Formats: sequence, structure tokens, C-alpha cells
Amino acid sequence: MIIPKLVLTDIDGVWTDGGMYYDQTGNEWKKFHTYDSAGVLFCHQRNIPVGIITGEETEIVKRRAEKLKVDFLYQGIMNKIEIVEKLCVELDITLGDVAYIGDDLNDVEVLKNVGISAAPSTAPIHIQQLVSFVTQKKGGEGSFREFVERILNLKV
Repeated sequence: MIIPKLVLTDIDGVWTDGGMYYDQTGNEWKKFHTYDSAGVLFCHQRNIPVGIITGEETEIVKRRAEKLKVDFLYQGIMNKIEIVEKLCVELDITLGDVAYIGDDLNDVEVLKNVGISAAPSTAPIHIQQLVSFVTQKKGGEGSFREFVERILNLKV
């Protein structure tokens, strides 16, 4: 397996369990697993930038990305492959140099075109069939960290 030059991820269904929680006053809640923060750290230790590309647009994801010092954050994105191609030009890399983990329909074009693709074990079967591998972890339970450990060949 190649060592990627860029690691990208979806959020809902990968870093979260895909649930969207709302209280009676309209506040939205998402639960992140701390294991996934180590995935960002492992990439940064190897000078590999990390980016989040998500269809949702929330302050919650922005705050999480800032806390973890994620290099790229794109929210409210419906055409994710367009963003990935833009990043490749900006970083002077190819789609083959990119690793991406996603779990649903708006991830399909990216999953089909990058060098390494993965999905959490909770992704629909038609998504699992598109990817290089499926993590053993469910979305929201450390699947991003498992993805990074596997693609960087880490023994932690």
C-alpha cells in the first residue's frame, strides 16, 4: 500500500455514529471519539496533512477541526471530488496520493478515484464494496484512527 501525501475524511458516520442530536431549544449535538484525534496526530508526525470534507456545516465540526489543528476544513460540500481535485493541484499531488475515508453517497466519487479508500464497518454495503478496505470499527468508535494506523502501517 502506498503512503499517502494527503489524508481526507468525511465526518458524519466516520468520526461520529451518524446520529444528529437536537435538544428542545434547537441546539445540535455530535459525539466524537477521542481515539480519532490520534489519527490526526499520527499523520502530522509524518508531515501528512489532514483534511475534513463534509456535507454538513456546523460550528461543532469547526471547533473540533481547530482543536485538532486539522489542515483543511471544507463544510457544506456536495461535490467532494471537486474539492479533492483542487487540493491535489494546490499540493502538487495526484488523486493516487490521497487516502480518503467516507461512508455514504456523497463520498462515492472520491472513494472511486483516490489511491486508498476506506469505509467504517457501519457504512452501507454498496459503499463498502467500493473501497480498498473496511475498518473493523464502527463510525464514531475510532474508525478514522484505525484507517490511519492501517494506511501508515503503524503498530501501536
